[in-house]
Amino acid sequence: MTLKDNIQRLQSIDALRGLVILIMLLDHVRETFYLHKQVPDPMDVSVTEPALFGSRVLAHLCAPIFVFLTGISAFLFYSKTQSVQQTRAFLLKRGLFLIVLELTLVNFAWTATFPPDVIYLQVIWVIGISMVVLAACISLPLPVIILSAFAIIFGHNLLDSIHFTDGSFIQTLWLILHERGWIEIAGVKLRTSYPVLPWIGVILLGYALGHLFSQKYTTQQRNNYLFGIGLISIGLFVLLRFVNAYGDQPWLHFDSFKLTLMSFFNLTKYPPSLLFILWNVGVGLILLVAFDRWQQQRWFKPLVVFGSVPMFFYLLHLYVLKLVYVIAVSIWGVNQGDYLSVNHVWMLWLITIAMSFALYPVVQWFSRFKHQNKQITILKYF
Repeated sequence: MTLKDNIQRLQSIDALRGLVILIMLLDHVRETFYLHKQVPDPMDVSVTEPALFGSRVLAHLCAPIFVFLTGISAFLFYSKTQSVQQTRAFLLKRGLFLIVLELTLVNFAWTATFPPDVIYLQVIWVIGISMVVLAACISLPLPVIILSAFAIIFGHNLLDSIHFTDGSFIQTLWLILHERGWIEIAGVKLRTSYPVLPWIGVILLGYALGHLFSQKYTTQQRNNYLFGIGLISIGLFVLLRFVNAYGDQPWLHFDSFKLTLMSFFNLTKYPPSLLFILWNVGVGLILLVAFDRWQQQRWFKPLVVFGSVPMFFYLLHLYVLKLVYVIAVSIWGVNQGDYLSVNHVWMLWLITIAMSFALYPVVQWFSRFKHQNKQITILKYF
C-alpha cells in the first residue's frame, strides 16, 4: 500500500466521521428545539410523525459508527507505532480523558448546572469506557477478539430479562453494563443512558476489522471485504427482523404500509440491540467503502474537516446550541409549555444546515491548528 493509499484510507474514515457528526448535530438540534415532541426508545410509531421518525432513525447511525471507527483508529495507531504498550497507553489516557469530559464539560453543556445534581452517562462516556476495555484486550489473539465481539453483539440480548434488587451493588454494575437506569452516589443521580456492554462488542469488532487497513491488503481488497461484510450485516438484519424472533422487540403489522415499515425499522438503541448494531454498522461499512471512492467530490473535503477534530466539534456545537437557545428564549420566550420549539421537522434541518455553515470556519481553523502543532500533546485528544 502506497503513501497515497494510506492518506486516502484516513480521509475516508474522517469523512464518514464527519458525516455522522453532522447527522448528530441534526439530532441535537432536535433535542434543543423540538422537545415538545420527545421520542421514547424504541419509538411509538402510531403517534410519531414520519419526518420525526426518519430523522431519529438517521441519527441512529451516529453512535455505532463513532464507536466502530474508534476501534479502527485504535488499530491504525497500533499499525503506526507497532507497539502494544504505546497503543494501550494511548487508549487508556484517551479513554479516561473522555470519561472526565463527559462528567464535566459535556454534562454541563446539557444541564447548565454546577455542581451537578444529575449526570448523564452518554456517548462520550461509552466511547471512553470502551477504549479502556479495548486497552486491556489488544494483546489478545485476533481470533479471540473477533469471537469476543461476536459473542457480545449476538448474545447480549439474551441478558435482557436479567434484573437485580434496587440499590444493590450488583444492580449498580448491571445498570452500567446492560440496563438503562438511575444510580445515586453521594446525592448525585447518574443516568446510564448508554449501558456499555454492547458498545464494547462494537469497538472490538472495529479493532478487528481495522486489520483490513494494514499493508497486507490492497485498497481494492480492503473495500471488497468491507463491502461484503456490510452486505452480510444488513442481510442478517433483514432476515432476523423478518423472522421477528430475536434481537429486538417484535415489529408489528399495521393496516398502513407506512406504519408497518416504520415498525420494521423501529430499533432499540438503549442499550443497542443486535438488530440495531447489524443495521447501523452494516450501513456504516457500505458508506466507508463509498467514501473511499468519492474522494474527488467537492463535498468530500468539508466532511474530512469536520471528522478530523470530532471532540472539538462535539464540545463546540453543544455550547453554541445552548447559547443560541438561551438567546432565542430571551427574544421570543417559550411557546410549547416550558420550551421554545419550532413547529416542523424541516425547520430542524434548516437550523442544522445554518449551524453547519456557521461552525465550519471555526472547525477548519482548529483542524489546521491541530495538524500544524502536533507537538502539543493535548490536541491529539480532540
